[in-house]
Amino acid sequence: MEHDIDGLIRRRIRALRLAKGWSLDTLAARCFLSPSTLSRIETGDRRLALDQLVPIARVLEVSLDELVESGEDEDVVIRPEPAHHPHVTNWLLSRDRAAAGMVVVKTRLHAGVAPTGEPRVHPGWEWFTVLSGRAHLQLGDRVLVVEPGEAAEFSTMVPHRIAPVPGSGDLEILSIFNRDGERAHLHEP
Repeated sequence: MEHDIDGLIRRRIRALRLAKGWSLDTLAARCFLSPSTLSRIETGDRRLALDQLVPIARVLEVSLDELVESGEDEDVVIRPEPAHHPHVTNWLLSRDRAAAGMVVVKTRLHAGVAPTGEPRVHPGWEWFTVLSGRAHLQLGDRVLVVEPGEAAEFSTMVPHRIAPVPGSGDLEILSIFNRDGERAHLHEP
């Protein structure tokens, strides 16, 4: 296990260096290491040491945690469970919302149901794309129709509401919310 992680860290260092278009000499100089030391780190001929990994991670613009994290990918696939509400079904498509500050959600708004209540207003921005159906987007006094394959992005401080265009069937959208949008759209009744 330790040997596998060492090899993964070494491959990451080399891949990140090459992605930046840097030679061994360039990265070594920026980390205050000799090119031969860096070469031995990448090839496995030198033991990995924290006092070398910290400056390497900093110069490569990744956190030390990102550089040394396990390569296990057992939780890569997200298998969302539908959350059913009256006339709406949501699937949460992102795992660790707190880390990125964003949440990705697939939403199905069922056809034939007219929106009720006032349009929503909350801090932040919202982005969505129409997967199927046609979206009736009310932004303040404006009404826009967003077709499949099109996207909309807007300040959520403008009163807004999304619904299926009458007669177009169910509406499926993919949305990205910040924390305020998540609270307003996924946690409020």
